Amino acid sequence: MLIQCDIVDLPTPTGTMRTYVHRPQAAGRYPVILLYSEIFQQTGPIERSARIMAGHGYAVLVPEVFHELNPIGTVLAYDDAGRDKGNADKAAKDVCGYDSDNRAMLDWAKQQPWSANRFGAMGFCIGGHLAFRAALQPEIEATACFYATDLHSQVIPNQPGQHSMERIQEIKGEMLMVWGKQDPHIPPAGRAKVYQDMAAANLDFTWHEFNGVHAFMRDEGDRYDAALALQGYQLALELFGRKLRSH
Repeated sequence: MLIQCDIVDLPTPTGTMRTYVHRPQAAGRYPVILLYSEIFQQTGPIERSARIMAGHGYAVLVPEVFHELNPIGTVLAYDDAGRDKGNADKAAKDVCGYDSDNRAMLDWAKQQPWSANRFGAMGFCIGGHLAFRAALQPEIEATACFYATDLHSQVIPNQPGQHSMERIQEIKGEMLMVWGKQDPHIPPAGRAKVYQDMAAANLDFTWHEFNGVHAFMRDEGDRYDAALALQGYQLALELFGRKLRSH
């Protein structure tokens, strides 16, 4: 399936948010996936992930997650300086800012002629957390979280009662949780805490732990595990195909 890529600058309560739109060229209405990047924003690997999903018949929106803190179009490098800047941005943005970002994308997508008005979310690393956060929105029917950081911790700024795990009772869609067992950013105790909290909330979810390191789906650098990445995409496509294409 051939795809096209566009850019839209969406107004949000915290400033203009550049959003990259990857969708099939063919006329029609397609389910929409909000796809959240790592701390580096839309790098080459994230763009290719979005294109993979779009090539399977989805309209994929990739927001600049730290739009308040950077010039429009910022992409951070996969190096020490980029990591330090991205982590500083993560520590500077209140988690509720992502809620208004989600609303801006959902409301905009509903107005587009190519939107089927069926919505999912997907993300990697901090983006896995942000996809989890997007699942709080009532329109999100399915969410794929890949090695979601900081669900088990209080690193991301939040007001009392606003941490993502404190609001999981609001999640109504199905969740796919994928982890790397050799990921130092989400240790076994952290994964266990997330699992226990999701189970206690009686969420509809599946749970997969692979023998992989952090960022094993990033197709750049020495962490990439192509075989595991393929399994991850297959799991996400199964979830979205089942939940967003059913009637």
